[in-house]
Amino acid sequence: MADTTTRRPQELELDDIQGTLLRQRPSPYVGAYFLLRVDDPADGRRLLARLVPHVASAARWWDPPSSAWLSVALSHSGLRALGVPQASLDSFPEAFREGMAARAARLGDTGENGPEHWDAPLGSPDVHLALSAFAPDTAALESVLDVGRAALRSLPGVRMLYRLDASQLPTGRTHLGFVDGIGEPDVEGAGVASILQAGRDPHGYLPGFGPTIKAGEFLLGYENQLGRLAAMPQPETLARNGTYVAFRKLHLKVADFRRYLRDNASSPEEEELLAAKMVGRWRSGAPLVLAPDHDDPDLAADPTRANDFGYAQDDPAGLRCPLGSHIRRMNPRDALADTMVDVRLHRALRRGTTYGPMLPEGALEDDGVERGIVFIFMGADLVRQFEFIKGQWANDGDFVGLGTEKDPVIGDNDGTGTFTIPRRPVRRRLQQLPRFALTRGGEYLFMPGIRALNWLAELDT
Repeated sequence: MADTTTRRPQELELDDIQGTLLRQRPSPYVGAYFLLRVDDPADGRRLLARLVPHVASAARWWDPPSSAWLSVALSHSGLRALGVPQASLDSFPEAFREGMAARAARLGDTGENGPEHWDAPLGSPDVHLALSAFAPDTAALESVLDVGRAALRSLPGVRMLYRLDASQLPTGRTHLGFVDGIGEPDVEGAGVASILQAGRDPHGYLPGFGPTIKAGEFLLGYENQLGRLAAMPQPETLARNGTYVAFRKLHLKVADFRRYLRDNASSPEEEELLAAKMVGRWRSGAPLVLAPDHDDPDLAADPTRANDFGYAQDDPAGLRCPLGSHIRRMNPRDALADTMVDVRLHRALRRGTTYGPMLPEGALEDDGVERGIVFIFMGADLVRQFEFIKGQWANDGDFVGLGTEKDPVIGDNDGTGTFTIPRRPVRRRLQQLPRFALTRGGEYLFMPGIRALNWLAELDT
């Protein structure tokens, strides 16, 4: 009899998975990220014990504790600071043990992007705990922050090192003017069917697109695309339903981006087209593959239509969406079907939040204010997913036949780069591409399941 175990959809333990992994934050949102240091393991464990009841699971996403969404992650040094046994610490993968700063060169974080220029304490061994809190309004956010303040009270062995406020801009878009968060992968077991079976309203459901991807690509303890469980740290209680997180703080050079568009276009309309060519979508989110000549907000407003396209048949030469555009690099979809690369092995779940005020409309000079985006990448394999995407797809053009060309938006360009726009009869090649996104810091973190957070809180050392 044939083995059918791998054909059945895997059932996810939604009540044990931190909700931010599978669910969408409210829109509009207000929120903040916090980094903490643990100097006393007992105090660190007491803090976790106080916070865990307020962490929103994927099953409780629609009715979160404190009317806001709290998540908790830890660095490798943070696990050590809580008293996790050495054998367990050693069982984590090398990339996580080393941390993002030690692997900066692989990510293109060199020169002005290098860890020596990062905002303290990012990239340092002092970062032990990372908390995020989001809510639909300021009052709800304050309710969960009150929980955090109360949790820290009388715990001198835990120190707050850093706070970064991150709220949705009035436009609902990024500082560069684009709708974000489009085209997330379809995770097996996390779709709307699971939600409805659980008796939940599908509000807050994060729709996935493209071929369904095994849950083990994003969560430890489940089968992945290779037909096996990803390597798990020990004990299993700590690992199951956890994931790895790449936290990235990027300062966006908005004025430079606007000037580059102006200097390389002959009209405002051409500026918009050029911006769309660089990203692969119009600012509304409408994809160039489906709307090659002008923006189509109605198309963009329909998430199913806005993601119903491929490249192999619809745009193989990149005449609509350039081969080196941002979205085509981040997810080549079916464009690599004739190669040995399985795109499904290099997907990651991504969440983005904006920080800092908007640069006034039309301003072409930097005002010196910090503004940008926090990228959160989540997956079961930091190297095969995040580092591959950033190092190979963003910063290398060989995989699409573009040689040394880099991602025009987030690549580590240095003012000498190029960006090719295929067109007939003659392609266009933009020159002297500068860097529009500066790395202000980053961390590799582990986001445990909720039972694992309780296990950590109850460690007896």
